[in-house]
This record gives sequence, structure tokens and C-alpha cells, in this order.
Amino acid sequence: MANIFKISKLKPLTLALSLVFSPYGFTEALEYNQKTVEELRIPMALAAIPDVAARLATRTKLFEQQVQQANNIAMLTRLILQHGQGLWLDAKKSFIELADYDDRPLYWSRLQMSKILRSSEGFAKLAVDQQYQLLWQFELLSRGQSDVIFDKKTDKKILITGFDPFFLDRHIDQSNPSGVVALSLDDMVLSVAGKTAEVEVLIVPVRFADFDQGMIEELLTPYIAGKDIDMVITVSMGRENFDLERYPALRRSAKAPDNLNVFTGATKSTPLLPKFKSSDLNGPEFVEFSLPIVAMQKGEGKYQVNDNRNISTLDKSYPAQSLAEIENKTSVSGSGGGYLSNEISYRSILLREKYNPLLPVGHIHTPRIKSFDQQILMDIVNQTKNIITQGVTKL
Repeated sequence: MANIFKISKLKPLTLALSLVFSPYGFTEALEYNQKTVEELRIPMALAAIPDVAARLATRTKLFEQQVQQANNIAMLTRLILQHGQGLWLDAKKSFIELADYDDRPLYWSRLQMSKILRSSEGFAKLAVDQQYQLLWQFELLSRGQSDVIFDKKTDKKILITGFDPFFLDRHIDQSNPSGVVALSLDDMVLSVAGKTAEVEVLIVPVRFADFDQGMIEELLTPYIAGKDIDMVITVSMGRENFDLERYPALRRSAKAPDNLNVFTGATKSTPLLPKFKSSDLNGPEFVEFSLPIVAMQKGEGKYQVNDNRNISTLDKSYPAQSLAEIENKTSVSGSGGGYLSNEISYRSILLREKYNPLLPVGHIHTPRIKSFDQQILMDIVNQTKNIITQGVTKL
């Protein structure tokens, strides 16, 4: 089974894995002081991009000092609450002050802190379900969960999600434009045509297991079900231009691994259903976004903004002209592909259909980058802002 805390290949006797049922499904507990696949990349990052990977070292070192003194669940819980949110706020502050359009310090610091937590003696003494809950809570807080606060008294409220960097075995210095967009637009007030809109953001992992265990639903449901926002936009890195992904698909089909080097086993001939906690994710084969696309395509910048209708079924791949013509086909990939970009869009639209059918919800694929390129990231952020601002005119 895919696992949030998957470890690298080690000698069989070095592992002590036990399965435990949690509120989010089955997960595996790691033996004390073992490293995850993501954590094994930390030394490479510190060597290749030391100013980036160690940028938030004040936070990580303080966390390490305090965790070493914590010997029970109550103390560790307080530290997770303090430093999970603290890491997010530190990353935002650094991002604003340095203005270098770099999302990577948050990612690498989070990994260093999760490793510190799992390597601590106090953590090792806890029951497996307590360990899991601490790690899960740290993930959510360090991704902005407690910082989604719409307090600017604007006309409209917009929630945006971005992703962690990924494909790090290709480029250890990889950035993700969607994470840069999120950090750039967080707390921003957009003004257009006499309307104002406040933006709040979250950043999610590139790990199949987190999706399977309900992280997207946990993060987004309070806002979609609460009907106190006016638009939800999920963002990820995609192709050559901007693509507004019209028809997300239910199934996974991408062969690419996630950040834990987990492969789902899905292919274009055998697409697989994602999980939601302990069951298969249940929904139609395709859904349709509800973004004001005509307005958003007017977002000015150096890239095209496409209404992407391309989908794949077991029968063929083609640009669908309506949801009706594909709703009874077995999905292979949606307009956004067969990876987690497609899936976060699908899951968010599924929540919309359940709780708030009139809410504009959809996905933006940004142009892709290799490694890190500040100028390209600036161009992407500016045009994404323009695209979203144009969308505000139709809210």
C-alpha cells in the first residue's frame, strides 16, 4: 500500500512496521530514526542549494532543541501546534522579504522538521496512532491550514491551492510554480471593475497516500461546505502554456512516481481508482469545472490561456465537447492528465457537487519549468494573478 511515510530500501531486519487503523485509513508506522524517501534527499539539497534548504534553520534548530526535551504526547502536541504554524508563517515572511519567488525553503524545512520529530525519543515512546496523528497535524499546519483567515472585508473570497516541488530525483533544485503562485498571492486583495477579492492559500503534497487518506477533503470541505467562499482554484505545474482543465477524470493512469517514489501501478490500459480513506473514491467518471473561463482567458501575459478539453477513455483520446458525451465512458485521464493535478481538481469539484453546486471551482495548469528560474516564475505569477483577477469580474 502507498504510505505517507514510505522508507527507502533497507535491510529487512532494520524495519519494524505495524499496521494501524486511523481516521484516515491504514498507515504504516516507522521504526525509530529511520528515514523516508523524501528525507533521504535532504543532504543532497543542503549540498546543492544550501541557502535555500537551510534558509529557515532558525525554526528547525529551535524545534529540534525543544522536541528533544519533550517526553509525552501533551508536550509534543503543543510543539506541533506551535511550530507547524510557525514554519508556515516563517516561510511566508521569508518569501515576502526576499522577494525571490522561491517556494523551496518551506518544502525542505518541513522535511527536516518531520525527520527531527520522528527521530526523537519522546516520539518513539508514543503509540503508533499517536505518532500518526502528530505527523498528520504537522503536515496540515505547515501547509497553511490554520492561516486561511478571510479578514479583509472584501466583496469576494478566493481559496487557492498549490503543490510541493516534485520530480526531485531529476532536479534536486526543482521549484513548483504553483507553490510560488500560492505564496505570492496569499493575503492579497485583488481589485477589478469595482469588486474586491481576498485570496487565501494552501499547499499540498505530491504523495498519493495523502490524497488516499483524505487530506484534500479535510483541507477543502470546511470552506466549500460552509459556503463562505466565492471561488476555489487548484493550481499545479503543467505544459507549455496555461491550461484551464475543463474535464477532470476519476481515475489515475500516470506512470510517474510521487515524491516517495511510489508508483500506483496504473497505466493507460488499466487506470485505477484512487482511495478515500479505506474505500475507493466514489464519483462519476468525469466532472466539469465551473470557472468563468471566457473572462479568465483574458488574463494578459506572455503565455496562451487554453480551454483544455482533451480527455482519454479506454476507447480513445480526444477533445470532448460536452460532459454528456463522456460521462458513461471509463476514464483514463482528464483534461489535467492522470496524475495528482487531475485528482485534486476532481476531488474539489466532487466536494462542490456535494455541498455547493453553484460555486466556481476548477484547475489551472501553469507553464512548466526545470529546476528554478526566477524570471519565468515572475511571469507565471503575474499572469496567474491577471487570470484570476479577470475571473473576479464574473463572481
